[in-house]
Amino acid sequence: MLTAVDHVQLAAPPDSEDRLRAFYTHVLGMTEIPKPPVLAARGGCWFAAGPVQLHLGVEEDFRPARKAHPGLRVTGIEAYASRLEERGAKVVWDDALPGHRRFYSEDPVGNRLEFLERHSLEPHGPGDHGPGDHSPEDRGA
Repeated sequence: MLTAVDHVQLAAPPDSEDRLRAFYTHVLGMTEIPKPPVLAARGGCWFAAGPVQLHLGVEEDFRPARKAHPGLRVTGIEAYASRLEERGAKVVWDDALPGHRRFYSEDPVGNRLEFLERHSLEPHGPGDHGPGDHSPEDRGA
């Protein structure tokens, strides 16, 4: 039985770790966590914020995905978006997900990141999407 997502793995090009560290720690406010030595030899870096973990792994022929992305829940989304903008990150708001405020950004290597916060405490209804469910546009429909 599945109980939780342990981490989300994103790809990155070789020798991008310094840019990734700057973004994920200084811009997003995450903490770098040590990789086990056997995995550290492969490159990349891991980050955490509370129970959320993002692992960035080196991929030799890296190309950022156009649609695939983690959806990261935040609190105080307006202030969080301002934090990203103040630190040079692009913020693109999207209002297509009922019951949520959300925006997209990218890390320095082009990985798409979604940040969202529920703005309604009502249970999911017929016009609302559940966690992880996206609008038809996001699903590529």
